[in-house]
Amino acid sequence: MSTVSQRAASSPRELTRVGDRISFIYLERCTIHREDNAITATDADGVTHIPSAAIGTLLLGPGTRVTHQAMSVLGECGAGVLWVGEQGVRFYAGGRALTRSSRLVEAQATAWANRRTRLAVARAMYRLRFPDDDPSTRTRQELLNMEGRRVKECYRREAARTGVPWRRREYHHGNFSAGDPANQAVTAAAQCMYGIAHAVVCALGCSPGLGFVHSGHERSFVLDIADLYKTDIAIPAAFDAAAQGEDDVATRTRRALRDRINQTGLLDRCVQDIKNLLLAHHGDGRDVEETTDQVALQTDHGRLVAGGRNYGDTEAEPHFSEEPIW
Repeated sequence: MSTVSQRAASSPRELTRVGDRISFIYLERCTIHREDNAITATDADGVTHIPSAAIGTLLLGPGTRVTHQAMSVLGECGAGVLWVGEQGVRFYAGGRALTRSSRLVEAQATAWANRRTRLAVARAMYRLRFPDDDPSTRTRQELLNMEGRRVKECYRREAARTGVPWRRREYHHGNFSAGDPANQAVTAAAQCMYGIAHAVVCALGCSPGLGFVHSGHERSFVLDIADLYKTDIAIPAAFDAAAQGEDDVATRTRRALRDRINQTGLLDRCVQDIKNLLLAHHGDGRDVEETTDQVALQTDHGRLVAGGRNYGDTEAEPHFSEEPIW
């Protein structure tokens, strides 16, 4: 078998689209290694092979050890990796984007840099949450008030549906077990959703920090996207898990959330929502998942010319090379 260093990096054409991937896989008390282009999980029961290119997000629970080679293939495949502690979930790593195009991140930056288009994207996000209401005439404060009422009503509705006692939302930073079972479940579901949204954002080549509703945090855009699915996916899954008892709430929440994500096709929905939100203010609607490296140089009047050429003695012509630059 050839060594890892002799293997070429996978191209986007060879990788599974993020919308078609498994939302997340949770592993604990095992050693994660690499065999060919798969990862292996070795524990007391033996070795399990997992296709790395089919993973959206890998959750590493207590007692896991991961090798450098395993992280290398996960990064190459664009999979998100989260270290999951007993006190909650945190996003600590990310893979490469699954696209060779910068079109989405350029569209995101362009929309974010202009106050008018930034508000337009924020309103479009609220339109996804309130399909029967027109947010175009609402101020940001009014939209925030509407969202707060929507989430509170969702808590009350799910508590009534499942019979789980609910007083109010409580999050104890650094002390996961301090909350009641319902709050523990909501916290676990929210953190998993943040990890999944982060993996999709990174896989599409977008910037996690350029948010349109949230601001000032390295994951502002991730929070924007995760919140789109809070009331129809995350919170119902959390209350379903809490209704089954007080023990091992976080594990049951992850399983309930995994099932609900699979049933609703969330990853594909998330990809399409991000594209629609960002490209609505960025010209034509061409597909952004180009599979070849097309590095261009910027010239005057918005013209782009092919990279990988020396223009010292020739006039720049606006065309692209089909050959990879590197």
